[in-house]
Amino acid sequence: MNKAILQLAARDARGLAIDAVTACKSGHLGLPLGSADIGAVLFGEALQIDPAAPRWINRDRFILSAGHGSMFLYAWLHLSGFDLPLDQVKKFRQLHSITPGHPEFHETPGVEATTGPLGQGVANGVGFAMSQKMAAARFNTPQHTIFDNHVVVLCGDGCLQEGVSAEASSLAGHLGLDNLIVFFDSNNVTLDAMLNVSQSEDVGARYAAYGWHVQMIDGHNMDEILSAFNKAKSTKGKPHMIICKTIIGKGIPQVEGTNKAHGEAGVKFSDEARKGLGLPDEKFYLSPEVTTYFAELKTKRAEAHAVWQKEFSAWRDANAELAALLDAGIEQKIPDLLSLIPPFKSEDTIATRKAGSIILQPIAKAMPLLVSGSADLFGSTLNYIEGGGDFTDQNCEGRNIHFGIREHAMCAIMNGYAYDGIFRIAGATFLVFSDYGRPSIRVAALSKLPTTYIFTHDSVAVGEDGPTHEPVETVAALRAIPGLDVIRPADPEETAGAFAAAMEHTNGPTLLALCRQNLPNLNDIPVNVRRQGVFKGAYIARKETAALEVIILSSGSELNVALDAAKILGAGARVVSMPCMERFERQDAAYREEVLPSSCRKRVSIEAGISDPWFRYVGLDGKTVAIDRFGLSAPGSTVLKELGMTTENVVKTAQSL
Repeated sequence: MNKAILQLAARDARGLAIDAVTACKSGHLGLPLGSADIGAVLFGEALQIDPAAPRWINRDRFILSAGHGSMFLYAWLHLSGFDLPLDQVKKFRQLHSITPGHPEFHETPGVEATTGPLGQGVANGVGFAMSQKMAAARFNTPQHTIFDNHVVVLCGDGCLQEGVSAEASSLAGHLGLDNLIVFFDSNNVTLDAMLNVSQSEDVGARYAAYGWHVQMIDGHNMDEILSAFNKAKSTKGKPHMIICKTIIGKGIPQVEGTNKAHGEAGVKFSDEARKGLGLPDEKFYLSPEVTTYFAELKTKRAEAHAVWQKEFSAWRDANAELAALLDAGIEQKIPDLLSLIPPFKSEDTIATRKAGSIILQPIAKAMPLLVSGSADLFGSTLNYIEGGGDFTDQNCEGRNIHFGIREHAMCAIMNGYAYDGIFRIAGATFLVFSDYGRPSIRVAALSKLPTTYIFTHDSVAVGEDGPTHEPVETVAALRAIPGLDVIRPADPEETAGAFAAAMEHTNGPTLLALCRQNLPNLNDIPVNVRRQGVFKGAYIARKETAALEVIILSSGSELNVALDAAKILGAGARVVSMPCMERFERQDAAYREEVLPSSCRKRVSIEAGISDPWFRYVGLDGKTVAIDRFGLSAPGSTVLKELGMTTENVVKTAQSL
């Protein structure tokens, strides 16, 4: 390790952070300055990366969990030679730059995950580590090792205070993820105050109790940083926590070591700080020695990548089927799934969660890299891949993940899998508990990750468990997340369409809201119409046979109620099934008009949830049959009747228009 040049690099990185935050008068200086020495060792010496190939499958993954310190990452990505020009560093936090306020996946080469919500990166790192363990188990052979890397996370006190990191870290310890290395920037500061105002725990002892290998070092001593990293890589059987004692805002004496250093309070002292660091007057300065060092290092890293590439080529030649499978995963190749799912029997009367279980099996056979997990509810969510085995520390090939009662960690870990981009990941819990995972679901939508949520027990028909377990506002709240497809199928065939649509949607997440109670197979509607209708988001489930008088809209388990009501209302009644509003809105105007002609303003919707989403479709002249209150504890059918989810109520409402 060339410590002299890396110390100079740490100085230059501090200068870039000071200049960028000063230029835009916004940002966080504390971590980029306090962790600069860690960055120098990692990016200037220790990480197995190739900036010319930021998605190299055997790279070390670096995740900045403390995303507010984004100038740390941007500085080191630029210095390392990633496609992040200096002019983009100068446009930090500006419109349309690739240096947004918090790192965003897809935006910046070298950014592995969207971080900012604290703790997400720690949990994402667990997902990355599981994905890489699984990839090594699935694709390495006795003759060729193509996956042999580490997942490195940099986090702060705030990340470790958030519950999502605790959930994920507990699971990581249980699974013995020894390819996961977390650097904890321990500076004893949070945004509002010094850490002792809100915390007195021993973080190292907590992580040791989780089953982690823990080291404590001076975060400004480069020899200790490198030694701890190498020791972590060579210590097997446990994930690794390296507690780095640092000075927040190091380099700005007026604020360093205090909570004022967290944000941009040090900007007013930037000129003095730059002089104190030994930087010239030139802003965004990079010393020639540092530039030369990293240029040479980039070449060496490319050469190391080329050596691996020869091993990879030999592996491909010797393992054609495995190579094709890996390519399919990375390229997100999806077979025609609907053709693989046999039609259900006309007499089948089953819950959509049960239909989903049946449908999942042929999909899993057709997609060998599909992984399914559940938050301690496989017996209820029914999304276990038969014959897939369980993911454990002894069996990293297992396709079923027992997340435990950790919904938020489950969803954040799923994001890590999706960022890694080899496996397709699905996770399950009860729909009402989606709020425990909502922040991670939101980030998945923001990052356009192809995650699939198989969330069951979707309405007050849950019954006896009562209002705590009966979602009423939940589906509407999920529909409010931009970029999330929420599909609520009405019967087994719509469920087949829903699963296929979710798998084939590779540009964002999909949430399947499945019911607990048995539902009839809607045999009056052709199988293909139901299945393809889900892909379009909405379709005509019953077409009027006379002049159109009224349209009844519905989704999910209430569709059969709408169909029964239409029979009573007569030949002029149309029923529209709308399992996915988001997909319907992506259809062209002609199709939307065909399904919901604007000439018919007499409309009624029915759904066992709050009314709000439906006003968009029933308009000012229409009405909703909905549940704008919490549920009840009673048999599900009794609750549905008590809260107005009946044929009679739909008919009465339509006739009142």
